[in-house]
This record gives sequence, C-alpha cells and structure tokens, in this order.
Amino acid sequence: MDWEKIRKQLEAILGVKISMRKITSDEWTQTAGPLNKRSAAREMGGETAYWLETSGSSVIAFVFDGKKLSEAERELVALTLDVYRQRDKAKTASPVGEEERKAQLVRDWFMRQLELGHTEEELPEPLASQLTFYKTRIPILLYGEFSNTHNVSYRELKKLLESFFDAEISLIALMDKEWLILGPENIVSESFGGNRDDGNEESLEDTLTSICEGLYEMLSNEWVGECHLAVHYPMNPAKALLSTVIGLRETIMLGKAFHLGKNIHLPWELRLEKLMNEIPDPMKLVFVRQIFKGNDPLLDAEILTTLETFFMLECNVSETAKKLYIHRNTLLYRLDKFKQETGLDVRLFNDAVLVKIALLLYKVTKRQ
Repeated sequence: MDWEKIRKQLEAILGVKISMRKITSDEWTQTAGPLNKRSAAREMGGETAYWLETSGSSVIAFVFDGKKLSEAERELVALTLDVYRQRDKAKTASPVGEEERKAQLVRDWFMRQLELGHTEEELPEPLASQLTFYKTRIPILLYGEFSNTHNVSYRELKKLLESFFDAEISLIALMDKEWLILGPENIVSESFGGNRDDGNEESLEDTLTSICEGLYEMLSNEWVGECHLAVHYPMNPAKALLSTVIGLRETIMLGKAFHLGKNIHLPWELRLEKLMNEIPDPMKLVFVRQIFKGNDPLLDAEILTTLETFFMLECNVSETAKKLYIHRNTLLYRLDKFKQETGLDVRLFNDAVLVKIALLLYKVTKRQ
C-alpha cells in the first residue's frame, strides 16, 4: 500500500500536518486510547492516530500532529483509508465482488450520516471518484416486501437489473430488503424512447413512470415476493445521494400509507399526500369527522369507488360513468346522494378539494 501517497492526499484535503510513524506494539498498546468505533481513531498523547498496518513487532500509523480533528474530519479519514484498503484487496477479486465492497462503503457512509442527523452531506471525494458518482444517474429505490428468510443475492439481483436496463448499473444494498439502483442517464432516452405512440412528446415524468412500470412487471415475474419502487429525477450521486435516498424513502412511506395496493410510488404524484402527512393526527381526525359529518365513507364501497374514480378522471362526469360502466344518470344520482349526506357537491371545485383531502386523511386515520 502506498501510504505516502495517501498521506499527502489527506494533508491536501484537510490542510493539516500528518506524520507516518513506526511505533512499537508495546508503545501502541500502552499509549493509544480506546478506539472510536465510528471513526476508527485513537488518541495518543493528545494527538489523533490511525492504525495502518502491522510490520513485525511494530505498528505503522498516521498521526495528526498537534490538531484535534472534528468528528466529520475523523470520519473522512477513516472512509478514505477504507476505500484504499478495499481497492488494494480488489486487485485479485472478481469485478462484482469489488463493486459489492464499494457499495458496502457507500452504505456504511449513508448509515453514519443518518446517525449524525445529516440530510445534505456530499459523498467524500475518494469514494465518489472510485464509483464514478460524478456522472448523472437515475435513482430508483427498491423495497422488497417478503419474509426475512428470503435471502437476495447481490450478484443475481444486479445481473437481473442489468439485463432489464441493458446497461451497467450501480446497486447499493441499504438494508436487508432495500436497494438503491443507480441507472445511467441515457436509459431515459435510449431504452424507453422519448415519444408516445400517439406522436406527442413524452414528459420526463411519463418516461420515469414507464421505467418503473416495466421494472415492476419484470421483478414480479422474475423475483419471488412483492416489492415497492420509487423513482426520482436524474441527479448527481456525489452531491445528492443522501438527500435523494431520504426523499425516496419518504415517497415509498407516503405511497404505502395513502394508497394501499399500489407498488409504484412517484414523488410528483404525492405532493398533496406529503403536505397532509405533516398535519398532526388529532387534527386529521377532526377534519375527517367535520367533512363527512360523522359518516364512514368506506362503509359504502360503491360511493368510495365512485369518488376516487371521479377525482382520478379530473371530475369528468362522462368519463367517470364510462370507466365505472354505469349510466350517466346513475353517477349523478350517487353524487347527489353524497351531497345530501355531507352537504358537499364534488362537482364544485371547492367542495371537490375538501372531499379529496378528507379521503386521503381518512385512509391513514382509519388505521389508528
């Protein structure tokens, strides 16, 4: 390992003096303080030290002369050393094994940031460079909804995903059932096209939705167990990986809470749900009771389906009747009946907004 090269790089990044010392094992044992497990640092006589390797009966260590490092600086040093150690080990490893180890480093960094309460930190430069994370990527969060006894092979899942995208992707296992997929930016234009069948230009949101729909169908056919997917706009992982994953996790949480039965969750379709989620639970219950005047709309599955279809089709009476396979007058009768019970006419904009919000809130309050 070229420790001298690494020493100079860390000095340039941190702007501090670093010495590389050879210390006898006895001296290291006697003078080095307890290990800081989070940053892998030890204190030696008021100086911060990092073990590098053992050489015979001695220890080789980096020692930061006369400067107390911050917690963030300590983590940066530890992560840099981990990256170089993993790179050294990877010289004789298989490509997938090397990628999995790098992905593990990203996962460890991500979890440390969450522990520290960070939401906007950027990836350390050594790690971002090794993974070419300065290129724009399409981020997709995959959450598997299956038993803990179902083990998923990193190698097999990556192979399956690359077969679907017909491109090389980055895969990071964040949790036992949670993976971050980073696809190349060109999958938006090359793999799925930029135009609709009717000749109209497809929006970025439409294309990302199509990607998720195709991916979900493939996973449902090739993979055992249910899963949930959330996608985000193209981003730079080196700059925004942490905030993006936090946002994708929130998207899946909102989708599962407000739209039971759905498996594809899109942030641009959950803006209202995100706002509603910020309302305290007692206020949600009060609002629902006021709007429905104590009635339980879900006791009547027919009116619930009618209202949700009506809102999905932008309050278009004719299209809603066609979708529900009922006569227009039958639909109007149902809407009038709902008006009599609640005093709200969903054909009017203001009343429709109130009922839409109340239905969203009811879906989460009824499970409390």
